[in-house]
Amino acid sequence: MRTVKSIGRRIRETRMFVHAMADAHHPIVAQVIPIRRCNLACTYCNEFDKDSPPVPTAEMIRRVDKLAELGTSIITFSGGEPTLHPDLDLLISRAREHNAIATIITNGYLLTPDRIKRLNAAGLDYLQISIDNVLPDEVSKKSLKVLDRKLEWLAEYAEFDITINSVLGSEVKQADDAYQIAKRSRELGFESTVGILHDGNGQLKPLSSEQMGVYERIFGLRSGLFSFTHHDRFQQNIVRALPNTWHCPAGGRFLYICEDGLVHYCSQQRGFPAIPLEKYTREDLIREGMKPKGCAPFCTISCVHQTAMLESFRTQPKETLAGIINRRKERDPSWNVPASIRTLEWMFLRDSKTRNLFGALAMKAFGIKRSSANMQRSE
Repeated sequence: MRTVKSIGRRIRETRMFVHAMADAHHPIVAQVIPIRRCNLACTYCNEFDKDSPPVPTAEMIRRVDKLAELGTSIITFSGGEPTLHPDLDLLISRAREHNAIATIITNGYLLTPDRIKRLNAAGLDYLQISIDNVLPDEVSKKSLKVLDRKLEWLAEYAEFDITINSVLGSEVKQADDAYQIAKRSRELGFESTVGILHDGNGQLKPLSSEQMGVYERIFGLRSGLFSFTHHDRFQQNIVRALPNTWHCPAGGRFLYICEDGLVHYCSQQRGFPAIPLEKYTREDLIREGMKPKGCAPFCTISCVHQTAMLESFRTQPKETLAGIINRRKERDPSWNVPASIRTLEWMFLRDSKTRNLFGALAMKAFGIKRSSANMQRSE
């Protein structure tokens, strides 16, 4: 069953990529908040409260349906703590009914074998847990000691893909904890990522030499060329508190839907544009997605970086793929470009005729229509 579901997931990922390349003005990722309440109180977090009720299920279904109407490829349920919503399984199933990739971001505390099996049945594609330390402290209770049994249950029962995010930053007391968490994640067969925290005043500070050493060790655990969860181009600057030069596509390619049903740029830019999702249009997607954001140079929101990376592949495919390959070679001079990547270069990057031919075949296979504006640009 895991193999069958994994194949289906890879097909949906391919469809998501083809759709992103074919149409410049649909949301690739939307984060939706079904409940603001959380069962924990990590001191660095500004995305929770202790008493908000869950958004009514009927309203959440309307929001999922609206996101599907806008063409959203990936719907992520976050919080707060999304597993506190009594009908989360139903919401995941609704997203899957629309052929969207369904994901959740959770602290993992409420996971049990039965809960994991229910997530399987709902059709969940991805689950992410951030683990902040090896032992719980006054900053965070999301520790490897508390959650390790949950991770073992996930390894045994989950039919969806799992990412464990460790963190580095000014509020992390033991820098090596991040490496131990990443190493344990790999032992269990999970993807591992590392996030960079702001300090308590919301400022980004460069990592210390000790933290930089840990970051490089975690980076060395990565094995694949591509990953939707890793963007060294952004993080190499973030860890040094240096600005990134990029266009943030939030409000267009990336949406954040709060518990009140308003569209925001992201979790850290709530209040912009604050338009009700039910009234959000393609014109809003185009306008807000194109707006420059003053917070972009020092942004640490990796899911928005990931979306921007896909967008750069659409607009500058040769340069983007060459950059990915060159950075991989810099890390490992003995690495050779695999046959699959050479095939990708030939199919889509060699010349415009070849790219248009295989692009058209891929879109036809997945039932995707290229927008007239994109057609005009490609001619």
